Amino acid sequence: MCSARKSKNRAKLKSHPTCLSVPRGEEAISAGSPAHLFSLLFAFSGECTDGYEWDVQTQLCRDINECETIQDACRGEMKCFNHYGGYLCLPRSSYVITAPESPRQSEPNVHVEANEAFNPCPVGYQAQGESCVDIDECVLEMHDCQPSQDCINTVGSFNCQCPEGYSKIGIECVDIDECRYRYCQHRCVNVPGSFSCECEPGFQLGGNNRSCVDIDECSYSSILCQYQCVNEPGRFSCICPEGYELLGSRLCQDVNECEMGTHQCGEGQVCVNVHGGHQCVASNRCQNPYVQVSENRCICPVVKPECRELPFSIVHRYMSITSERSVPSDIFQIQATSVYPGAYNSFRIRSGDENDEFYIRQINNISAMLVLARAVTGPREYVLDLEMVSLNPVLSYQTSSVLRLTVHVGPHAF
Repeated sequence: MCSARKSKNRAKLKSHPTCLSVPRGEEAISAGSPAHLFSLLFAFSGECTDGYEWDVQTQLCRDINECETIQDACRGEMKCFNHYGGYLCLPRSSYVITAPESPRQSEPNVHVEANEAFNPCPVGYQAQGESCVDIDECVLEMHDCQPSQDCINTVGSFNCQCPEGYSKIGIECVDIDECRYRYCQHRCVNVPGSFSCECEPGFQLGGNNRSCVDIDECSYSSILCQYQCVNEPGRFSCICPEGYELLGSRLCQDVNECEMGTHQCGEGQVCVNVHGGHQCVASNRCQNPYVQVSENRCICPVVKPECRELPFSIVHRYMSITSERSVPSDIFQIQATSVYPGAYNSFRIRSGDENDEFYIRQINNISAMLVLARAVTGPREYVLDLEMVSLNPVLSYQTSSVLRLTVHVGPHAF
């Protein structure tokens, strides 16, 4: 019997005989072959050498798979390969090709499980029946990828890749700041592994999630502006019709040209402001037989025979209302300026209300209210003679006076 020796490979190779004395008359068996080992074990009558264990069922010595029984048998980048009576630690890229059995062998055919010997498949594969199938190192966590990397299984191996949005610097994956490359039209917000685009107020992201498209606010609502909405890049504005000006940002109010001095009224005329414009009326609006006694008041002298059937006085007033005003609506209060003792006063619409769009509601003996009874749409103008009749039954005295009210209806509801 020759002395045993040990391999000086990185992995431990267990002691095994390098030669064997063969009984006379028997054919030589190559040392290190499976047949040699089993013959040796058989000769020892059930006692197995290092790296083998006795199989009670088969009554033979069976190789121990140290790659399975020894935790972390190989470290670092080395891979464990089981071997008869020992194991090998080889680089991951290595693989072992087994030598075919010699046809000259006459030993019994002893069945050996594939996993009880070295892996007959290339690195990255494992035996499955008579085939070699790929090992998914990523699923089995047999890779050495960094925590910041993704393990990608390949045929027979694996790759360590950085996730999308990261780049490899050294051995680590570092977030790419995509905002440096001006991918976004307006604002870019970098986030780990990606980025997002944001738009300025009044814009929204386009279909490519990078460009910004103007929002047409005017198309979303008809109540943004009181009169008309004008869309502009990133915003909107409200405009008013001629004769009106913006009140705040969306409402319209009438421009009083008479107060601002922007009217074109000449000498002998008085400026009267109405919704959306103004009117120039004569300073003297008294018609024969009336005579002017003050700026707005005309009287019919009792000495003139034609005045006997006419109201004693006419006072001119002007007012303006908006279109589509809710009804009924109080629009003008009439107040007696002269009250005679013992007189009873009554109020009525003498003329100008042919379509019954107004009526008078008397409040007391000296005042009444003009009420708009139907919604009206402008521009339109009414001239109403509102008459107050005074009657004194004791003195058998009756007189009347008229307030000639010009009502202008504006073109809009504001």
